[in-house]
Amino acid sequence: MRLRSWLSSTCSTTCATSPHDSTIIFSNKPPETSSSSDSSGSAASSSASPAETSCGGSTLHSSLSLLSLPSIPSLHNLLPEILELSVSHVCVTSLKPLVKVPITCLAVHGYFVYAASVNEISVYDRETWTLRDTFNIQDSSSGSVKAVSFCDGKVFTAHQDCKIRVWQMTETKRHKLLTTLPTVNDRLRRFILPKNYVNVRRHVRRLWIEHADAVTGQAVNKGLIYSVSWDKSLKVWRASDLRCLESVKAHEDAVNTVAVSIDGTVYTGSADKRIRVWAKPSSEKRHVLIATLEKHKSAVNALALSDDGSVLFSGSCDRSILVWEREDSANYMAVTGALRGHKNAILCLINVSELLLSGSADRTVRIWQRVQEGRYCCLAVLEGHQKPVKSLTAVAEGESSGVVSVISGGLDGEIRVWRVSVSKSDRPFPSNPLKMEIAK
Repeated sequence: MRLRSWLSSTCSTTCATSPHDSTIIFSNKPPETSSSSDSSGSAASSSASPAETSCGGSTLHSSLSLLSLPSIPSLHNLLPEILELSVSHVCVTSLKPLVKVPITCLAVHGYFVYAASVNEISVYDRETWTLRDTFNIQDSSSGSVKAVSFCDGKVFTAHQDCKIRVWQMTETKRHKLLTTLPTVNDRLRRFILPKNYVNVRRHVRRLWIEHADAVTGQAVNKGLIYSVSWDKSLKVWRASDLRCLESVKAHEDAVNTVAVSIDGTVYTGSADKRIRVWAKPSSEKRHVLIATLEKHKSAVNALALSDDGSVLFSGSCDRSILVWEREDSANYMAVTGALRGHKNAILCLINVSELLLSGSADRTVRIWQRVQEGRYCCLAVLEGHQKPVKSLTAVAEGESSGVVSVISGGLDGEIRVWRVSVSKSDRPFPSNPLKMEIAK
């Protein structure tokens, strides 16, 4: 069956209100499925694409969107002026291709920016913004590039054709295809034993190391690559030998995004409106489910973590960015509030240099900062894209300069580069921040 467009999946769920409490107790609950030979690691197919359901029939371009979780308090109660923060932003360059093809993902690695538009991946010099390479040009059958990540000197690209491609930059700054995951050796190692096959749909079986639908996200930590897919699974790959180590049935619907903290805790966001938390205890050989976070009313499209992993941000079609924090020595995680302001679905999130950046179907990028006692300030709204902002990446220019380069990619095919500067006041915050709250 033909794979569905990624565009049709962005707001891919119904809008039923979650009945669950926002405080999630961590437990030793066993995983639903987690095994290097488990039969349910890839138990979905293209026919179960998230395009099957939608957020009340709305589209990315609609002026209508879901309720913004009115039961959850807003955290963005402070203005930059009141906090005496000096914020400036300017669009320093804009890359407009002749053919307006949606930008599907962006990534930064060293001095290079990787920008994917449908199946092609372009590499730009971050200083001069000259094009250095374009690869995967001929392989149009791979479908849209959903994610780009870097590990062990290799470049990993996730594609709509269910595969992960592995590339290496040569001395001439060109990219050479090394292999496709799962590798031929990995397949040969497992194809004989019947237990290594799983049912992906009626009368169709595949090896558990294969994704059965579009690979939608990747995250990297300590030599491991975590991939998620519309096939509802989370897979773990080892970068050193490119072997698939685990496959977990992570959700009941398509998985849209994945994030991993520095301690190895993995977070997956899905069209089933849930965020699930996975860890690998010292007593376990595989990742196990330790929590399910339920508060969003629609598909979870994006996740981002603070630098120390203590705060999780989640964005959804319900227009809100929920803030989850660990409390009581990380014994449980609770939603502390929401960041509101976007008029349509949240499509991408990234955390850099104590700033949270959010891209939305309302064609804007918002910049948020935590300022005091869990309160947040919306520092700026970046406008200029003519269509939804699908991808974001950012780089801090110096450890203490307060300058961040923000790169945004839209469905209009445009890449915009912003220079954002935030100067902090030397004077302390007032002792009672409640007096500075903005009327809701």
